[in-house]
Amino acid sequence: MAAGRATPPLLKDLNERTVLEAIRAAAPISRAEISRLVGISKPTVSLALQSLLTAGLVRETEPNGDGPSYGATFFEPVPEAAFVLGLDLGVHFVRGAVCDVRGEIRARQDIELPEPTAGAALDAISSLAQSLLAAGGVSEDALDCVVLGVPGAVDERRMHIYLATNIAGLEGDAFEPALARTLGRNVRIENDINLAALGERWRGVARGVDNFAFISVGTGLGAGIVLHGELHRGTSGSAGELDYARVGLSEEIDPCAGALSDYARSVGAPDDPRTLFAQARSGDELALRVVDEEARRIALHIAPISAVTDVGLVVLGGGIGTNGGDLLYDRIRTQLAEWLPAPPRVEASSLGDAAVLTGALAVGLRAARENVFVNRRR
Repeated sequence: MAAGRATPPLLKDLNERTVLEAIRAAAPISRAEISRLVGISKPTVSLALQSLLTAGLVRETEPNGDGPSYGATFFEPVPEAAFVLGLDLGVHFVRGAVCDVRGEIRARQDIELPEPTAGAALDAISSLAQSLLAAGGVSEDALDCVVLGVPGAVDERRMHIYLATNIAGLEGDAFEPALARTLGRNVRIENDINLAALGERWRGVARGVDNFAFISVGTGLGAGIVLHGELHRGTSGSAGELDYARVGLSEEIDPCAGALSDYARSVGAPDDPRTLFAQARSGDELALRVVDEEARRIALHIAPISAVTDVGLVVLGGGIGTNGGDLLYDRIRTQLAEWLPAPPRVEASSLGDAAVLTGALAVGLRAARENVFVNRRR
């Protein structure tokens, strides 16, 4: 009996998965290097490689550098094995990108949303998707996964969107099937701030951090919480909805742009956040007073997250969190050090406006890499 047939199917799959992940992580890599890296015998690696080559998931390639290769054959993943479409829906825009299974961007484009309605969003997403696939040279058959970030909470059990009042008609359970019909394939919909957190963990300041929170402070307020390396959505998908942290409080602690402008007007400071931060940087005492209050309000939202989850890092994004960072971060850190026994690090988002889109691609890639493996025998 052939050695390959004597291998139980489960063990064979496990070996192939292990070899494929080693190639993805360390390509170009030789058969001997794979064996040493994953602790599997060379004959077993050879069997796994043959299966992966036949399925079109890996291919032979040249070694890196000019060092001796001793006649070894090197392998790398096939980037075109699958593609992912990531989308970020905002009130005024739709951002999109297509990447291959290695995570390399093939096309990137933003378009304006003519009006904040679900109907306009469907039309814009359809147009953007077609444009991105054409620009990236990607056929519809090669597209494995579509992930969309929306400004609202998403209950995955029912694919129900709620707390999304900024875009008319987005709430409820009708948008997801309508979008699936429009694009001709299933779509995964996720809260945009949750995706921003995953984007920062994949390619941003939270890379390699297992326990952290991403807090977006802008026209709205929200958080994405990652615990033990996985996104924490909660029972109904509303984990991180920080607007509800103020329920029952009489003190105004909202740090969003509108509340910041209201407070600035009440003390006679400029009510435009950009102007306010500019004057604070020049040393204006009144503007600095508003910045102090803004830092305190943001810290008041970080403190309970830190106290309950003990995250080691908080990443700040959004218009206020990003543009006022040089003024806010030291003040926030000082405030947290006074309140908490073990305050988290507070850092600026390194991805900025691209955080949500990056997270959408990260989620799509995770699914696509599993799908191409599961479907490899087709």
